[in-house]
Amino acid sequence: MQRAGVESSSVRWVGYDLEEQVLEVGFVGGGVYHYLDVPPEAALALLEADSIGRHLNAEIKPAYECRPVPRAS
Repeated sequence: MQRAGVESSSVRWVGYDLEEQVLEVGFVGGGVYHYLDVPPEAALALLEADSIGRHLNAEIKPAYECRPVPRAS
């Protein structure tokens, strides 16, 4: 999965797996989440948004199933 750092007060980085269509979001607070069945155009729209956090809350969270990624111990 390729990841890219982003400029956001709430999101640290975003990754996307094209084959699995999984959007991975790493938050400033340390949590990592997978959003499932996200089409590539939705992932790209997030990266191109004026506000990544606002776009994530308005467009991604309500529309796609989310799973937390367990922290490695």
